[in-house]
Amino acid sequence: MPEPDTDTTASVLEADPSQDAAIRLTTVTKRYSGPHGATKTATDGIDLVVRHGEIFGLLGPNGAGKTTTIEMLAGLRRPTSGTVRILGLDPMTERDEVRRQVAIQPQQAALFEQQTVAELLRVWASFYQDPETPDAIIERTGLTDSRDVRVAKLSGGQRQRLLVGTALISRPRVLILDEPSTGLDPNARQELWSAIRGHRDGGGTVLLSTHSMEEAETLCDRLAILHQGKVAACGAPQELIAQYAPEREVHFTVAAGTDLTSLRATDGVSHVESHDTADGTRVTARTLDSDAVLTQLTGPLTARRIQLREAGLEAVFRHLTGVPFPNAAEATNRDTDSEGAAA
Repeated sequence: MPEPDTDTTASVLEADPSQDAAIRLTTVTKRYSGPHGATKTATDGIDLVVRHGEIFGLLGPNGAGKTTTIEMLAGLRRPTSGTVRILGLDPMTERDEVRRQVAIQPQQAALFEQQTVAELLRVWASFYQDPETPDAIIERTGLTDSRDVRVAKLSGGQRQRLLVGTALISRPRVLILDEPSTGLDPNARQELWSAIRGHRDGGGTVLLSTHSMEEAETLCDRLAILHQGKVAACGAPQELIAQYAPEREVHFTVAAGTDLTSLRATDGVSHVESHDTADGTRVTARTLDSDAVLTQLTGPLTARRIQLREAGLEAVFRHLTGVPFPNAAEATNRDTDSEGAAA
């Protein structure tokens, strides 16, 4: 299994030596005490820099350390060791100033259930000196049709967008979101992503955690892949894909019983897997030379339903950790469950 990409992380730390970054974590470790003297390490020596004016993602399965990192940035948890700074401030000792400039949307938060969306946002706006208008937030988060609906009647996806709206209304310099698209349908997710990009384009900085490969690859300017509390790699999505997963995946269907020996022997093909379906045999081939594979498919294999895809962040994660993303999620969930009292 490859070691975490410490060189990439170091280069990120050196990229902004002359001025404070929006967020800087330096060798941050957080451990929790468990029963019978056991401990659980949630983050293990994390080094990260989030630059001003970017959308930065924390990508990893549940239990990888994403939420703990956000809670330390919010001043809700003190690191066991290392330093956490947001806009140059210590979130534990300078909490009031951090709250004036930083907005955090957790996965779950209590809301006034009997107020309408518009009423709730007006209340939230009253907490700040120069808030965004509730109408603007309603439009940006795609809640126009729900503006007069009571919070108690909102769907899970609508509540999620409203939570993001309560964070945006203060015009924060830094916006921190914990899995913001959870429970959203594709249209609502696109509206939310547009609102997040709008905050970045207006000069704000966004840090978001996600377990969605698609969200990380589509939305984030840069991201860190977390695994078992460590930074496995850090960089722009396409840079990470080019470095760790340069292969492409070719998906196609052939007649049942087709001999795939020649495909497996094709130069550049590293892996071929197949499974039978009612329509024939569905095949996935990973290759550095997609043209050579396509020549096989249009020739001796007479393939159908051909699709060519970039390997994506799923392949990056698999390369760095040695396990597929879903398997890592299951493993970390088991670890978290076994340490329930510790978390």
